[in-house]
Amino acid sequence: MDVLGVDACGKQGWVGIRLTDGAYAGSLVGIRLDSLIERAAGVRVIAVDMPLGLVEKGWRAADLAARALLGVRRGSVFLIAPRPAWQEREYVAAADRCQELTGNRLSRQAWALAPKLFEARACWLADQRLHEVHPELSFRTLAGGVPLTHPKKTWRGQHLRRSLLAGAGIVLPDALGEADRVPADDVLDAAVAAWSAHRIARGTAGRVPEAPEPDAEGRAVEIRF
Repeated sequence: MDVLGVDACGKQGWVGIRLTDGAYAGSLVGIRLDSLIERAAGVRVIAVDMPLGLVEKGWRAADLAARALLGVRRGSVFLIAPRPAWQEREYVAAADRCQELTGNRLSRQAWALAPKLFEARACWLADQRLHEVHPELSFRTLAGGVPLTHPKKTWRGQHLRRSLLAGAGIVLPDALGEADRVPADDVLDAAVAAWSAHRIARGTAGRVPEAPEPDAEGRAVEIRF
């Protein structure tokens, strides 16, 4: 059983880690997500670290629930504005619209996700195999339900995350091939997304919230882990 975990990696586009029966089976890097997915022929589930489902008003219950679970890592979850805010072309207009619909303004950090969010959302709407994940929720689950205390860009944080993955049977080699040029934290996030994809495929993955909200297109707004 093949699955794919994907993380955005700045100007390099997207990095994917493929698993076969839960074990590392290669990496992919591509500027466009749809092209990367096309190259990953035969995968059953694709888990993407990017907001996919959007609500019409208020903050997404998935983000609020994820923050509640993550404790010290809660800041890694951006609050994602309702769909009408993303239809604006400029940040100020989007933030104003978000204020109307949630009572608070959209952060600039969240707005910076817009290009990748639109790209991933288009793939999600076209392909039922795609699911939204958040790496820190997945790593929390790998660590026995305890949020990791060290950030993913620190030496100790990266060592801990790689060790947790290895303990789950995902041994990342020193030479990754295509992903050799990708920052280590993005590789780790893609790998744990793949771990969640494997759990989704097996029917053992968790989700927040327990009762997902509906997206305007009819799909569930949820984060899997």
